Amino acid sequence: MDEASLAGSAVDIGETMQVIAEHKGCGTSGGSGKASCGSQAGQGELPTEIWEKVKNHPCYSEEAHHHYARMHVAVAPACNVQCNYCNRKYDCANESRPGVVSEKLTPEQAAKKVVAVASTIPQMTVLGIAGPGDPLANPKKTFKTFELVAKAAPDIKLCLSTNGLMLPDYVDTIARFKIDHVTITINMVDPEIGAKIYPWIFYNHKRYTGLEAAKILNDRQLQGLEMLTERGILCKINSVMIPGINDQHLLEVNKAVKSRGAFLHNIMPLISAPEHGTLFGLSGQRGPTARELKALQDVCEGEMNMMRHCRQCRADAVGLLGEDRSAEFTTEKVMTMDVKYDLEMRKAYQAKVEVERVAKVAAEQEELAELASEMSGVKLLVAVATKGSGLINEHFGHAKEFQVYELSTTGAKFVGHRRVDHYCRGGYGEEESLATIIRAIDDCHAVFVAKIGGCPKSNLLKAGIEPVDQYAHEFIEKSAIAWFKSYLERVQSGEIQHVKRGEAAIRQGALISAA
Repeated sequence: MDEASLAGSAVDIGETMQVIAEHKGCGTSGGSGKASCGSQAGQGELPTEIWEKVKNHPCYSEEAHHHYARMHVAVAPACNVQCNYCNRKYDCANESRPGVVSEKLTPEQAAKKVVAVASTIPQMTVLGIAGPGDPLANPKKTFKTFELVAKAAPDIKLCLSTNGLMLPDYVDTIARFKIDHVTITINMVDPEIGAKIYPWIFYNHKRYTGLEAAKILNDRQLQGLEMLTERGILCKINSVMIPGINDQHLLEVNKAVKSRGAFLHNIMPLISAPEHGTLFGLSGQRGPTARELKALQDVCEGEMNMMRHCRQCRADAVGLLGEDRSAEFTTEKVMTMDVKYDLEMRKAYQAKVEVERVAKVAAEQEELAELASEMSGVKLLVAVATKGSGLINEHFGHAKEFQVYELSTTGAKFVGHRRVDHYCRGGYGEEESLATIIRAIDDCHAVFVAKIGGCPKSNLLKAGIEPVDQYAHEFIEKSAIAWFKSYLERVQSGEIQHVKRGEAAIRQGALISAA
């Protein structure tokens, strides 16, 4: 396709994005979460050109994240904005949060690592640069990496995550490199609030502080967002929910980014444990509870679609969301590997994945049809132990996280995840870990697992959480709906009484990868 055709295509997509933004942010007909932004396997109302960009992108499609993997390469160490919730750290193999890496890479090392990972993990479809600083504060390294990856692995989607300060200056470069997905972290549209989040920025060879810094940052963020969407580049907005500072204000952020064509809004909980060494962590600023986070996401979902499956990944994460296989691909290991990129093998593997996705959705719809006749206002949460592929396929004691679904007569809706430490360590259970797991899912009525031992089963029942293992290795949504039907029957017969569950804690600093 020539440059004129490419430009025309970008204009068409940009106009489509603006129409979508005026509707519901990404083509949904309501705030149910069953949106056509790729949250389900089907295309729905989404235009074909956008569907092709999101259908196998694990961050832009909730349904796709069960099947497809991503990787980040840490080529961008410098940052031009200081955030009170951020501390860029190295050699933290067991810590999962943005800005943390075990090793920095050159563009050449990063490109070879991408080829090695994509050859080993054929479902890896996305390469992102998200730090550990800001990619656009390291433009030469960032774009050199994208250039090398595009040549070596042309089927991989390219993504960039930025604070947005330098975004307007690089929009044309982003478009030229065919980077179709950009994430911008926008925590405020009011400089008074921004001054409480950002101590300083470094812009045009000068350090700015206070209100002036926050105003410059926000103006540049919104300008960059508008420029990207005009060019048909999909934009996801990340916002950190900071109770007492911007939690209520994020409603205004949501409206502002929607009006400028943002595709998804990802509201994430503040990670503020003191051991992370951030200003908020050391000052005692708390993060939100699970209920507070979900309530804000639910309200904002009425305006545009929310990303609820974010794992606040490390800047060197590899694998499915919720797993980190970066230890398998250290620079030392990758540099000794003789890798041949097999594009046809990758295509064949991904074709099989698509068959699985279709079967998964068909099974859910079949079960949902039987639920349609139920008349009940009951809504509840359940937790699921899974290793991916949309299946209940993880042992309770081996789970590193639980995925949480909201069940009602409209079906099963993914609403988030809860990190936990392993319960089983070396063949025996850690009672302290079990207590933290129960606290992490204490708002759930049941937990679905492939297998569970007698001791944790007993403790879960005492806590009012029903362990469910009869659907082992079956599809999550189909199984959850089937269980919910039986739950309603038990309530209606008087066998059990439906009660509201407790408040769950968002677990910080949980084990994600093995040391």
